[in-house]
Order: sequence, then C-alpha cells, then structure tokens
Amino acid sequence: MRTIALVLTLAAMTSLFAQPSSSYRVTHTYTLGGEGSWDYIVPDPPHHRLFIARQNRVMVVDEDSGTLLGEVTGIQGAHGTALAEATGHGFATSGNDQSVVMFDLQTFKVLGRIPAAEDADAILYDSASNRVFTLNGDAHSSTVIDPRAGKPIANIPLGGKPEYGVSASDGKVYANLTDTSEVVEIDAKTATVARRWSTAPCKQPVAMAIDTAHHRLFSGCRSGMLAVSDYLAGKVVATVAIGAGVDGAGFDAASGDAFASNADGTLTVIHQDAPDQYHVVENVPTPQGSRNMGLDPTNHRVFLVSAKFGPVPAGARRGPVLPGSFTLMTIERDAAGR
Repeated sequence: MRTIALVLTLAAMTSLFAQPSSSYRVTHTYTLGGEGSWDYIVPDPPHHRLFIARQNRVMVVDEDSGTLLGEVTGIQGAHGTALAEATGHGFATSGNDQSVVMFDLQTFKVLGRIPAAEDADAILYDSASNRVFTLNGDAHSSTVIDPRAGKPIANIPLGGKPEYGVSASDGKVYANLTDTSEVVEIDAKTATVARRWSTAPCKQPVAMAIDTAHHRLFSGCRSGMLAVSDYLAGKVVATVAIGAGVDGAGFDAASGDAFASNADGTLTVIHQDAPDQYHVVENVPTPQGSRNMGLDPTNHRVFLVSAKFGPVPAGARRGPVLPGSFTLMTIERDAAGR
C-alpha cells in the first residue's frame, strides 16, 4: 500500500511540476496618443491590422509596427467594428446617434450611414448569411444589415441588454444578455431568436469568445467568472475564476488558451484541458483599466490598450485621457511556454 501511495504521490507531483509557469508577457509597447476614450479592439488577421474604437473615430493600426495607418472619422460614440472582407466594407457603430458608419476597408473613407437603434454597441459580421449584426444595448435589440448595399434588413428584439457577440460561421450568431445573465442564439438567415439559456452562476456576462471546433462559447462575467457553454446543448458546462471588471475575451484554438482582459490590471489565461475542463494558467499583470482586448489567431498575439487619466470631473466616471498617453501593448507567449 505504501508503494502504491508513493507512486501516486510522485505522479501527482510530476503533474504539478508539468503545469506551465508564467508564459505570457508584454513584448511590445507602442504609444499611439490621441484624445478620447476607447472601446473594442478588432483584429483584421489577413492584413495584420487592428481597428480600435476611439470615441469619435476608429484608429487603424499596423499590428507589427504600431504605426497608425488611418482613421475612420465622423463617428459619435465609437464602440465596435465589423469587417466584411467579401464586400470590401467595414462597419463601425456610432452609439450616440443610433447609427452605423459604413466605410471602405482599403481607404477608410466613409461610404454611408445606416440607421440602427439606441446604444448601438458591439457589431459583428456573419459569413454564412453574409449579414452584419449590431447589438443595441439600451434598445435590447439587434439590427441586421446588408453589407454590400449598406441597408438595414431587420430589427430583432432580444429580450435583454446585449453586450458582445460572436458568429459560429454556421448560420448562428450568439450574444450575451448582461441584464438577464443569458446567452441568446440568433438564426442569422431568418433574423429570429432561436434559443436562450442562463449563464448561472456567472452573472452579468459581457465579453464573448468562441471555439467552433468543440462548439463552446466563453462568456466573461462581471461577477469575476468565465462561463463555458456548449452551444449545441444550450447549457453551461464549466466555470473558472477570472479578474474583476472583464470587458474582453478571446480563444486561441492552436494553443487551447482562452483569455479574459480585466480592468483590475490582469489578463487571465485559461487552458482548455478538454471541452468541459479548464484551469487558470496565470494572471498576467497589465496596466489598470486594460479591459479591452483583441486576439489575432494567425500569429497568436493578444492586443491590449491603456492610457493615463487626469482628474475626474464632478459627475464623471473617470478623468480625461492625458495627451500622448494612449498605448497599445502586444502580449505573446514565451518560446519556453509553447
């Protein structure tokens, strides 16, 4: 019995030491500057560009050099960006005037403005239906857009306040409903809600990522938890603890690592041991407030932004961004951790 116990103990220790140590770190920092707050960071993997929402515009930045390539202007309350490569058009939500700005993906020239709904926030492109979907927070709806004509097709009531969403590339679109703590499934072709399910015990889901190979959704919740859903079964199959104030998520199929970017100054890295089994690998230190992220799956880089703020005016949540302080960071996995 002692021999068996010793073998089991040694096996457990070997497994423990085999777990990867801290393997992700900030490898590059680029000062972008410019005024205004920010929101979603949307990578464009084929061209290694980033589309970063900056209050009244979208900055387009080269991933490799941190060079500003151009800007999409004329936006009032910039939040999300969707890229419809098949049509050569990009779409940026303009939340303050309840619209979407359509622009040329090569020149960044504004081509038109499309009516949406109150608090047009996140936006995504679904290749299976060749449609763009806005997620309108305060309106509790999704506006469906024809990406070639730049015209609205339908407006879908969602029954709750949507935050971020993803396309499964199979004709289904998923979104978090933060006020009801649910995931909603949208049939992209019929523009109707097909299903919904609870993210409990994960409350206030905001950020979302997807693993299409295993049919899993990752919902980052403001309750300090990430919920993993089987989207074929329509149920939560696992939860893990993450940092506070999450607002971004990603999943890298090549490494099996999921990410949650948090306002508390951490990037939580979660490894997928099996489709229903996960463990936290590490919490990478990041600047306070770096809660938005983008992941480029072609080079496995995670991108975060941060800035320094001035004094908080009366009645405001935060102070103005200090001139010249807006910064882009690249986070990569060390060669030893691969």
